[in-house]
Amino acid sequence: MKTLGLLGGMSWESTTTYYQEINRRVREVKGGLHSAQCIIFSFNFAEIEELQHAGKWDEAGALLDNAARKLRLAGADAIVLCTNTMHMVSGGIESASQLPLIHIVDPTAERIRSSGFRSVGLLGTRFTMEKDFYKSRLVEKYGLRVIVPDEDGRNAVHSIIYDELCNGIIREESRGVYHKVIKDLKEAGADCLVLGCTEIGLLVDAVGGELPVFDTAVIHAIAAADWAMGRSDTDTLITPRIED
Repeated sequence: MKTLGLLGGMSWESTTTYYQEINRRVREVKGGLHSAQCIIFSFNFAEIEELQHAGKWDEAGALLDNAARKLRLAGADAIVLCTNTMHMVSGGIESASQLPLIHIVDPTAERIRSSGFRSVGLLGTRFTMEKDFYKSRLVEKYGLRVIVPDEDGRNAVHSIIYDELCNGIIREESRGVYHKVIKDLKEAGADCLVLGCTEIGLLVDAVGGELPVFDTAVIHAIAAADWAMGRSDTDTLITPRIED
C-alpha cells in the first residue's frame, strides 16, 4: 500500500472526516485490521484564513508548497489536499513536492457524470463559488454546467462556513439558510448539489434534501484510499509523478 500525504487543518474539522473516511475505505476493501498509511501535516488555519481574506494567495500557496515538500521527505507517495478552496494553488504544490496530487474535483466530477447528472449546483466558500479555478475544471474537463447562488446566497454560505462550521458550530437556523439556497439552485436548473467546501457536510445531510448531494470530502477521501491501494480505476485521477 502506498503512503498518502495529507495537507490538513484547513479546517481540522474536515481533516477528521478525511482520516476517518480514508481508513474506513481501506478496512471496507481489505478487511480485518487493515488501515491506511498516512502522514498528516496540519496547519494552523488562522494563518491560512488571514491570507485568504487578504487575497495573499501566493503567500498561502508558499506555505502549502513547503508543507508538501516535508510530506515527501517524510515518505509520502502522493498529496491529498484536504480542502476545496486551497486547490486554487494545487499546481504549485505538485511542482514543489514533485509528487502526484489527487485533485478533489476529478473524482467528484467522475461520480456526477456516471450518475447521469449534468447541471451542478455549487456551494462553497466565496472563493470557490466566484473564482474560476474550480468551476472551470468542472466545465472544461467534464462538460458540466455550474450554477452558483446569487450574491446574498454566496455571502450567507461563506459566512456560515467560516464563522460556524470551521469552529465546529452547527445551528439549525443555518441549516435552514442552506436549504433555502439549495432550493433556489434547484429552481435555477441544478439537478444535483456539490458540497464544494469540506466543512459543509457537517451541516447538509447527504440524503433527504432538495437535490442529490455529492460530498467532496467523502468522495475525495475514498478516491485517495483507492489510489493508495492500487485500484486501477483511480489511475486517471492524478497527474504523473515529476521525476528528479
